[in-house]
Amino acid sequence: MVHSHELLSMILNQLNIMKILSHIPSWLKDKYLLTAIGFVAWMLFFDDRDFITTHFRHPQELKKLQQSSKYYQDEITATKDELARLKSNPSTIEKYAREKYLMKRDNEDLFLIREK
Repeated sequence: MVHSHELLSMILNQLNIMKILSHIPSWLKDKYLLTAIGFVAWMLFFDDRDFITTHFRHPQELKKLQQSSKYYQDEITATKDELARLKSNPSTIEKYAREKYLMKRDNEDLFLIREK
């Protein structure tokens, strides 16, 4: 059973809420506008490919990719130079085989000394 003062309090609360809601412009109560605003906010701030983090993330990724591209271009150039030396000089081929693949002649002994 609801007492009269509780009922009166509930009615006053509802009237206060109605007064507050009556001050809000009608265009702010439009469900389509609120949906569009929510969608734009989601796309700008919360989505995986949002504008804010993408704006800051892509330049950093581009810089890293440019650095790795430069590294690999330098490696390609060094490998091409080494290949040209190997093609032009037979003694370079022997030196390369001995150093890189630890090859030896039949009458030789190979000793490996590892640095600590």
